[in-house]
Amino acid sequence: MNDCAWILVGMMGVGKTTVAKLMAEQTGRPLHDLDRMLVSRLGRPVPQLFQIYGEVAFRGHETSLLKSVEPGPSVISTGGGIVLKPDNWTIMRQLGTIIYLQAPLEVLVERLAKSRKRRPLLQVDDPEEKIAEILSARDPLYRQADLIVELGDSTAEAATHLALEALNWRP
Repeated sequence: MNDCAWILVGMMGVGKTTVAKLMAEQTGRPLHDLDRMLVSRLGRPVPQLFQIYGEVAFRGHETSLLKSVEPGPSVISTGGGIVLKPDNWTIMRQLGTIIYLQAPLEVLVERLAKSRKRRPLLQVDDPEEKIAEILSARDPLYRQADLIVELGDSTAEAATHLALEALNWRP
């Protein structure tokens, strides 16, 4: 598990980006943040990309970027919907160990309500209901990961520790 990529999957708001960054810093591995790579490639923020291209095309760009990641030790932060395409599972399994960062619905709702990030899928009348709906649909997919790390309402630092511990990583 230490000579391959560590790929973080999970719901929006769970902290994939922050935990991936901390994991990369603590282990000296390169970081691949697929959302940031998308923004860099297409020159617009994620909400605009969703609006302009639609979710299907957005997911296609996401797959293209995932394919572009070189095999080897790294940390990969994915978008919450990457698990929706079966092809992405094949690519992620070839790259390394998939880690589902799991948090309870209540924690996700609270974090997303406080977040300054505009989430395209939550631009609805009842965001809390939408979060529950998305989690219900995606949780069985996320659970196909190699490791499930239950975070509760952990801080980013504690979540990073839990993820590294699940990987049996030692400095």
